[in-house]
Amino acid sequence: MLQRLRQAGLIWPTLLAMAGLAVLISLGTSQLERKRWKEDLLAKIAARTTADPIALARAVSLLTAGGDVDYLHVWVSGTFHHDKERYLYAPSPTGLGWHVYTPLELAPGRVIWVNRGIVPDDRKDPARRLTGQLEGESEVRGLVRIPPGRTMFTPQNDASGNLWYWADVPGITPSVFGPRAVVALPFVVEADAQPLPPGGLPRGGVTRLGLSNRHLEYALTWYGIAATLIGVYSAFVIKLLRSFSSQ
Repeated sequence: MLQRLRQAGLIWPTLLAMAGLAVLISLGTSQLERKRWKEDLLAKIAARTTADPIALARAVSLLTAGGDVDYLHVWVSGTFHHDKERYLYAPSPTGLGWHVYTPLELAPGRVIWVNRGIVPDDRKDPARRLTGQLEGESEVRGLVRIPPGRTMFTPQNDASGNLWYWADVPGITPSVFGPRAVVALPFVVEADAQPLPPGGLPRGGVTRLGLSNRHLEYALTWYGIAATLIGVYSAFVIKLLRSFSSQ
């Protein structure tokens, strides 16, 4: 058989076809692995977001020990510094909005950034939602989020203009507190949808929980292309060998 392939000039086409087939099968298999990973992540999110909140100190201890704290439901109390709000660009199909990030002082020199929720562009100015600016000791319940880093498609943050495209905690903190020795926890808390603050703004519950899981579809697509390659190449070889044999 090898001799016939060599005589028909099919050695290199066969090797190339086998290499392509290996790549296609590998891509399909990797999508199945991604599917399992995504299902585990969705199950974790569902379990954590519906659980009773735990004290923030427990989440900090878990993170210090190298544990995973993303999406943990926590509660924390402290004092908001509303004069130091930062605004993260949050467009939506209904119009331009802003996520309001406010430092919550846990102790002197120690803060955590809280994404209190979204406000429409015409209510970005704190003077237009004064009733929602909670004074004194406040308790916040929400989800721990490890802010994702900047991608190649994300614009640079404008600290001086208070225009943020991603939650850069190491950058946000000094933009507010300057060179002072203020330590911010390395994650943020995204406030629950309830209870609403007086006046209804900012509106919490902005954590994105629905993640796309189309990996089975992608896997079947790659396997389908692999099957097509087998069919097309088999037909090509059979036709060529028959032509070669009839000579």
